[in-house]
Amino acid sequence: MTPLDLTLTGARVLLPDTGLCDAPLNIGGGVIQAGEQGRQVDLSGYLVLPGIVDLHGDGFERHLAPRRGAMKQMDEGVISAEAEFAANGITTAVMAQFFSWEGGLRAPEYAGQVFAAMKAAKDRVVTDLIPQLRFETHMLDDYEGLADRVSDWDVPYVVFNDHLPHERLAAGKKPPRLTGQALKAGRNPEVHWQMLKDMHARAGEVPTAVSKLAEDLGERGVRLGSHDDHTAHDRETWKARGVSICEFPETAEAAEAARAAGDPVILGSPNVVRGGSHKGNASALDLITMGLCDALASDYHYPSPRRAAVMLAKSGVLDFAGAWELVSSGPARVLGLSDRGQLSPGLRADLVVLEAGTHRVAATCSGGVVSYMSGDIAARFVS
Repeated sequence: MTPLDLTLTGARVLLPDTGLCDAPLNIGGGVIQAGEQGRQVDLSGYLVLPGIVDLHGDGFERHLAPRRGAMKQMDEGVISAEAEFAANGITTAVMAQFFSWEGGLRAPEYAGQVFAAMKAAKDRVVTDLIPQLRFETHMLDDYEGLADRVSDWDVPYVVFNDHLPHERLAAGKKPPRLTGQALKAGRNPEVHWQMLKDMHARAGEVPTAVSKLAEDLGERGVRLGSHDDHTAHDRETWKARGVSICEFPETAEAAEAARAAGDPVILGSPNVVRGGSHKGNASALDLITMGLCDALASDYHYPSPRRAAVMLAKSGVLDFAGAWELVSSGPARVLGLSDRGQLSPGLRADLVVLEAGTHRVAATCSGGVVSYMSGDIAARFVS
């Protein structure tokens, strides 16, 4: 794939330390250049912004398995998902794959297949795809050899989850939607119910097992995050295990503990767009207002990072540069990706072009290669 050599003129360009300004943007050889490159393209009426770095999204599941059991040719599903990433201004996408008792595409046996599909599609996509493993901590029988599998899969980022309904299990009550969940996993509902109870009964073994796994993964250079921290103690416990990324904290208390420890806090952009959590957890808007957010992620909805950043700027919670930082340079820092997130000479030419009036995505480039373009803007590039 040959990157563009162009100088973009006429647009409002978001530059570090400057904000939105009238300045040309030069791209060549896949990176931002200091001097003029190739021919000029007039982008008057548009905004040119750093590409969105989405550091957690699982909305790709419907692309890989549009119907239950339809999980063949997963690489084609990855390509389909990438088209959605690009259409929403995402230039780096962390694809968060479950390793879970929940079954379906989240079952352990599918994790390796999904990561293999990402590798198979790598040379056919423009967006930079990064695999993430979401591991359910109470799957004690799956700890043995998991760190080796993570290495074999080339997964650089692991997040620890616990989605067991512990309160209901402790009370001996069946969780809601148990039958549907069991059928999705291909299990008899009573077998599924017993499996949940057995995992809950072994909860006392989890802390030692997860600490050892976190240590092993950390020694291999894997980034580690915890999901849905509820209390300051939760965050402190994960911190002590070397798990530094606080992903979607459920309360301000947990987010404040992460900030006090210097740990990055990731929030869900759908929470911002909706005006609150769909599960009744802490409002992302409130946490952002309190200065307790380092990055916004798509979670389950790829249009949301762009929409959330625009909403934050329009509402005056943050200025435009500060709002866009939460979906570009902020997540890039969390992932240790120093080569992207800003439109600076020498960095990757990852950018998104928005219509100035509507803030719709008109074009997306990753590494200087067009991954998406639609509407009137196409004529400007090809004329």
